[in-house]
Amino acid sequence: MQLHISPSMRSITISSNNGFTDLMKIKVAARHISYRTLFHTILIVAFLLPFVFILTALVTLEGANKCSSFGTLSFNLLFLFSFLYAFDGIGADLMGFLLLSLSDVICLAFVGILIIRFLLSHLVLLCPDCFGRRFGPRFLGRVDDSGKLVRDFYKIFNQVITEEIPDGLKLPDSFSQLVAELKNNHYDAKTFAFSLRAMVLSCYIKIVTLNLLYSSLMEKLEREIRESKVSELMNRHFAASSIPKGIHCFSLRLTDEYSSNAYARRQLPSPELLPVLSNNSYHHFVLSTDNILAASVVVTSVARSSLEPEKVVFHVITDKKTYAGMHSWFALNPVASIIVEVKGIHQFDWLTRENVPVLEAIESHHDFRNYYHGNHIAGENLSNTTPRSFASKLQARSPKYISLLNHLRIYLPELFPDLDKVVFLDDDVVIQRDLSPLWEIDLQGKVNGAIETCKGEDEWVMSKYFKNYFNFSHPLIAKHLDPDECAWAYGMNIFDLRAWRKTNIRETYHFWLKENLKSNLTMWKLGTLPPALIAFKGRVHPIDPSWHMLGLGYQRKTNIENVKRAAVIHYNGQSKPWLEIGFDHLRPFWTKYVNYSNDFVRNCHILES
Repeated sequence: MQLHISPSMRSITISSNNGFTDLMKIKVAARHISYRTLFHTILIVAFLLPFVFILTALVTLEGANKCSSFGTLSFNLLFLFSFLYAFDGIGADLMGFLLLSLSDVICLAFVGILIIRFLLSHLVLLCPDCFGRRFGPRFLGRVDDSGKLVRDFYKIFNQVITEEIPDGLKLPDSFSQLVAELKNNHYDAKTFAFSLRAMVLSCYIKIVTLNLLYSSLMEKLEREIRESKVSELMNRHFAASSIPKGIHCFSLRLTDEYSSNAYARRQLPSPELLPVLSNNSYHHFVLSTDNILAASVVVTSVARSSLEPEKVVFHVITDKKTYAGMHSWFALNPVASIIVEVKGIHQFDWLTRENVPVLEAIESHHDFRNYYHGNHIAGENLSNTTPRSFASKLQARSPKYISLLNHLRIYLPELFPDLDKVVFLDDDVVIQRDLSPLWEIDLQGKVNGAIETCKGEDEWVMSKYFKNYFNFSHPLIAKHLDPDECAWAYGMNIFDLRAWRKTNIRETYHFWLKENLKSNLTMWKLGTLPPALIAFKGRVHPIDPSWHMLGLGYQRKTNIENVKRAAVIHYNGQSKPWLEIGFDHLRPFWTKYVNYSNDFVRNCHILES
């Protein structure tokens, strides 16, 4: 499009770019308007229209793009395009057809500058946060000094870091208070920087102090918790090692009955049944204990579970102080069809000091007795000991482990020379199934039929290897034993006494007891099982685990269904069912064999829980 003004300024022609087609032709009468007035009007319109377009496009782009670089770039391009279009499309025609005077050119330039400043000023007002910030200061002659302010603050902060904080500088309690004081007191930048640094330093000191207090508090709490755990374990250990008042009363009353009641002293078994005690066609059980109530439960549970109780013979062995009471109980309370023999250790001619010198040494050895009966905390570094580890150490120091009754099983071939096979039971077991099939098990020439304790998921009871019992840093242990050899359990064992008599098990047992005494108990800590693991090494035949379930005195979360299915359940551990610390949900499996209607039980207040 071209705009052509005649030299006389009396006609204006608008034609196409090719110049051949006239789109519009306007004639103006001279008397109504001067050529200069028309000229300036057209000139202003020519300059104004592009900038109006620029303003409209810019506001739209800035509103949509939120001051993006695209909006700025679009504005620059539109400005350049419009400017070039104005001067190329119109300005060229004007300059080609008009001969402007110098005053006209100056006027034109002045008007353009005014238009640009006017539009930019309005754009700054329309978009002060965006366009005005980017382009206003440049075109309007203003300087953005925010960068200089940051650099000045950086210099002041660097200076403040190297200087000491002035004495007596009052620190505000919060940042908002600092800002308020800065406004009210007209702080200079350096004073503000000092205050800010002092506040940061004070906060850091408070954080460090609180962290130290927290760490100290946590250490104190952990120490108190550990001491509480140790105290609890010690109390449980003493409760497990002591004799409950009711059971002590029970034993004393039965002992008194033995001296005053002839029927309580009658021979057990009756004379006509004495030959049965050595008859191998019967099923012989051996029980070694000084707990009368526990012995009663074992014998009663065997009688109720046996399919042929008349073929069951029980050999109950006890110590001298308990013998009278034990004899009174079984004499006054015979168990249906079962033959019971009660004998005291003092009644076995074979159990002399000459035959058991090691056990005599154990009972009289000062260090040994002090280990089991002395202070169990002295010398212990409790800060580095876990409650579980401490519990294991306490278990190993139970006084029962130096009792001759606990070692008697190693002398079974000598105590019962006429028997071929016996089942040995601990006093903390309950029999729930007929055990006669045990005598039919082929031990394949082995001496000891027992369940292995290395093939279960339970880490406390059924995941035991030799390394769990022995100190393999001791050269003698490391030389003769394999740490990964599977352990087995006492509590319910079938012993082939004929095969046993052909071995040196007893001598081996004595040898290792002596070596452990010589090493000041550094080879093992836990009772009678470790020397038996060595003595019976290579002579144990594994039997099905369903015959013997362990751990009812250790684990509160024992599976009840597994308990019901087991032939023998074993309350090995501290939580015996006759103690207050026994587990309530496991106790009924034991208490159902206690005769709570018995006068001795009632008078000693042994009540069913």
